[in-house]
Amino acid sequence: MTLPLGLTPEAKIDLFEARDWYEAQRSGWGAVFNRSVEACFERIRRMPQSFRSVHGEVRRAPLRRFPHGVLYSVEDEQIVVFAIWHGRRDPQGWRERLSP
Repeated sequence: MTLPLGLTPEAKIDLFEARDWYEAQRSGWGAVFNRSVEACFERIRRMPQSFRSVHGEVRRAPLRRFPHGVLYSVEDEQIVVFAIWHGRRDPQGWRERLSP
């Protein structure tokens, strides 16, 4: 059984900004980035507990071909994506999203 996966508004912004940046660097790379993110989402849906915990219940699933990770947690029978974060960015940025 796979769990439903949803993105927070901030995670959607991360996705769009990264996609647009890659597309600006090289035509077609935005689509390649999107496919990598979708493949990562599918791996998370199939095996949500298989990725390492990085902060409490938050886990990080790395993207293939790109230096980003998908930060998520499993909450109430669904997967919530908090961020799609570049590996060299300060992790404090996504951690601030977890505060109420």
